[in-house]
Amino acid sequence: MKQILGALRRAVTDFDMIQDGDKIVVGISGGKDSMTLLYALKLFQRFSSAKFDLCAVSIDMGFENFDLSPVYEFCEKIDVPYKVIKTDIAKIVFDIRKESNPCALCANMRRGALHNTVNELGFNKIALGHHADDAVETMFLSMLYEARIKTFKPVTYLDRKDIFNIRPLIYAKEKQVIAAVKKHDIPVVKSPCPMDKNTKREEVKQILNEICKTIPEARDRVLKAINNKDNFELWW
Repeated sequence: MKQILGALRRAVTDFDMIQDGDKIVVGISGGKDSMTLLYALKLFQRFSSAKFDLCAVSIDMGFENFDLSPVYEFCEKIDVPYKVIKTDIAKIVFDIRKESNPCALCANMRRGALHNTVNELGFNKIALGHHADDAVETMFLSMLYEARIKTFKPVTYLDRKDIFNIRPLIYAKEKQVIAAVKKHDIPVVKSPCPMDKNTKREEVKQILNEICKTIPEARDRVLKAINNKDNFELWW
């Protein structure tokens, strides 16, 4: 967990993510990234100079057999309030709309439900579990499928909701997250979504894995390029 906390602390400092008095909702999918982020923020809360509140929130999309009891138990163990928002997102996306490419609509609906919950709770920030590998994969997704050079930002202000998205694990590597989950017995809930591991993002992850067989430092170098604003050279 030392590596995760080091990466988190660096991100918080570099991008001024957390201020005194913040009220932060951690978006919990039940996966390894969001669960590790929750634990890391709870540990960081103990020694951070900025005093802030934490709450965990999951968006239940309405899939059968989505057991969040391990998350409930973990939140109780580390003393973080936990709230589950019941929705019919799965029914709308798969049964009513019958989307052939459901991920975009699903993501938009989940974000909307999470943003509304943050406003209702009176909190001002959402912490998301995206890590460094996610940033690199998003860059490649944008280039290969959208003809854009773009990835998500460490901090984003949503003016319509007057809340901030923050990504405190932006410097952490996926392998570090996996190691933290194993070492600290952080529970992980498997996604019941039929599209899990069957997305364009998963395809890009496999492409990057192949690239890294030849260039082991490829992910690190792409991340460095993303963060290198002084040497960004394009045609226009």
